[in-house]
Amino acid sequence: MRCDEVAAVLPGLVDDDATDLEVRRHVEQCLRCQAEVARYRKLVRTLELLRARYVEPTPGLLGETLAAITEAAERGALRTYVTTRRLAYGGAAVGTALAAGAAAALIIARSRRRAVA
Repeated sequence: MRCDEVAAVLPGLVDDDATDLEVRRHVEQCLRCQAEVARYRKLVRTLELLRARYVEPTPGLLGETLAAITEAAERGALRTYVTTRRLAYGGAAVGTALAAGAAAALIIARSRRRAVA
């Protein structure tokens, strides 16, 4: 067997899963695969230590988190308000310009009719 064929089942050796006898023989003879199994075992031990560790939050963490959330919500609300006002002003300006253009076109059309008649 080759190392790249064995690589997929190496984590199973750490968990003592039933692995193929040929895979076990390869690992016994291959220093590279032995090192990989050792790394897997170290990783499993480290993860087990992390599972058992409890980290106590700092006393003001909840208040700081709530304040940050509130501040972000207020910034978002202010941004929405400003954007809405800008859109309203822009819409009013465009509407006024369109109305002025329509009125000008109407006045020009009437003046041409009077000039022709």
